[in-house]
Amino acid sequence: MKKHMIIAGVPRSGKSTLSQRISKDFGYQHISMDSIIAGIEKIFPETGINSEADADLWKNIQYISSKLALFIRAMIDSGEYDECDYGMVIDIFQLLPQHYVQYIDASVCDIYYLGTSEVTPEERYRILKKYDTPKDYTYYKSAEELRRECADIVMVSKRLEQLCGTYELPYLDTSYNRERIFGT
Repeated sequence: MKKHMIIAGVPRSGKSTLSQRISKDFGYQHISMDSIIAGIEKIFPETGINSEADADLWKNIQYISSKLALFIRAMIDSGEYDECDYGMVIDIFQLLPQHYVQYIDASVCDIYYLGTSEVTPEERYRILKKYDTPKDYTYYKSAEELRRECADIVMVSKRLEQLCGTYELPYLDTSYNRERIFGT
């Protein structure tokens, strides 16, 4: 295992669950980029980072990814974890393969992408409901809202899978085999 790990991919694919398990089992510091992004959106709106923007979803992901890749590189390059056996495990939605390859040093940081590209949006909705708990942001959304989000999740998953193939990065589909992938 490398000094740092990134678990990237679509919402509700198991990124946080897997990242937390890696942190607990191997001593990595778990960093959830959702909290950092929320802080950037609130305190530094001039960055243009807005995960809830009404803009085209894919273009918004591309924009955020291009900015956060540089931020993650700075975190890794900071030397903050040099004295530790292991560094960070970062879970993030908005980091695309091309930006990982362009900005992150693969000699010190592995990446794994999680997605749900093998399902229809309706199947994705049923899977989401299976794993939904009151601590998940999706728990309190309407069925109509969730169905729209599930269509987006499937679309983004398919694009991520294609890009991972292009850049020869690992992509794991957690549609039906989440327990086996996570070793539970």
